[in-house]
This record gives sequence, structure tokens and C-alpha cells, in this order.
Amino acid sequence: MTIAMENTALEAFRKYGDTVLRTAYACTGNYSEAEDITQEVFLKLHTGKYSFSDETHLKAWLIRSAINKGKSYHRSWKKKERSSLEEISESELKSEFEEKDQDISREIEELPEKYRSVLYLYYYEEYNIREISEILSKNENTVSSLLQRARKKLKERLEEGNI
Repeated sequence: MTIAMENTALEAFRKYGDTVLRTAYACTGNYSEAEDITQEVFLKLHTGKYSFSDETHLKAWLIRSAINKGKSYHRSWKKKERSSLEEISESELKSEFEEKDQDISREIEELPEKYRSVLYLYYYEEYNIREISEILSKNENTVSSLLQRARKKLKERLEEGNI
């Protein structure tokens, strides 16, 4: 059984490692913290006894775990101790995003977490509203409302900054 879980965690990391890392980065805005969260999520998968009905269920669990750990990060003392997005070297950021994407990413990071998660899952991971509602354990109408509000708030922020 341990060997099967080891293989499951390793295969999941190969398949979804980048997705979990991007999710964690979207939640924290801190690349090194996102790496730590990614490691924690896959370690939890490796050491836990989980069963998943299919690949979609596994991927949703990984993303949900990364979002939850991102929320914990924002509540923790670590956030005060870590560098901000502006302090990360420009070359590191350019490897992740184009210059315009950086501006949009900064604006997204300033939104409340409930909006960041929905925007990320919808636009970056290309989940539909039904799938997002399952991942976040929220009603589909709630997810739809959150997505509409997030778009409106992001648009306002982008217009204020002339982006």
C-alpha cells in the first residue's frame, strides 16, 4: 500500500506539480512560500491515506489543499516575515510572467482571497463554475456571483491604475 501511495504521489507531482505551484503562488504572491506549500501538499498526499475516484478528483483535492494552505499562510506570522512581491528579483518574476501580466497579477493579489481563488480557478485552470463550486464547496450561484464581483473589482482596479 505504501508503494502504491508513493507512486500515486510521485505521479501526481509529475502531472500536477506546476498547477499546485501556480495555485499556491496565486494565493500567496510569494514564490518561495508557494514552493513550500507545494511540497507540503504532496507530502500530505504521500503520507495520508486518501482514495480518489478519478484524476479529476485528485486534481481538485490538490488545488483545494493548496488554496487552504495559502489561506493559512495569510493568517500566519510568516507573512510578516517574508518578502513581498515587489522585493522578488525582476529576473525571477519575468520567468513567471510577462510585464503586463505582472501588473495584472499584482492587482489580483490585492483582491480578497475569495475573489483570487475563483479568478485563478476559472481563468488559469480553466474550470467551469460547476467544477469550481465542487472544489471550493460552495453553491454554484455563489461561485458565479463571486466571479462577477471579482471581475468588476479587478476592472475597477485596472482602470484606476491605467493598466
